[in-house]
Amino acid sequence: MRAPRGSRARPLIAALALVLALLALPVAAACSDGAVDLRGEWGSARFSVELADTPERRAEGLMHRTHMPLSAGMLFVYPAPQPVSFWMRNTLISLDMIFMDATGRVSRVHHEAVPHDETPIHGGDAVQYVLEINGGLAARLGIDAGSEMRHPRLDQDIAAWPCDRD
Repeated sequence: MRAPRGSRARPLIAALALVLALLALPVAAACSDGAVDLRGEWGSARFSVELADTPERRAEGLMHRTHMPLSAGMLFVYPAPQPVSFWMRNTLISLDMIFMDATGRVSRVHHEAVPHDETPIHGGDAVQYVLEINGGLAARLGIDAGSEMRHPRLDQDIAAWPCDRD
């Protein structure tokens, strides 16, 4: 379907085409620090990620950014499972927060966190990884509790989706 010239539908069609392209990408078998693979009953997706694996990087997160590519995100890595809470202070874009346990299994998804909102967003009591992606994308893709992450920072002996398996 073609959008009429000058139509407001053009950005929506472009966004949907990008989402469909993400869904159609085969998930590569190789794990790397710069990519997160997610899978579930909804299919699979790969995101290029920045790591937030130190207290300083986790504190800064995605603050002060005016945009983020559709297939990008930030992976927060904690040394051990623990209670985590986030807020959106100085964050300029809406984000989905995907909370995962030590095995990389999604325990909770917080959809479309509001920019600048300082209300704590509790992720759970045994969270070791949090993936932040563009707001609304988790719902569009179908990412939900039970989905699995593949990444080399997971303990591969307990990972729900180890790096060496498709």
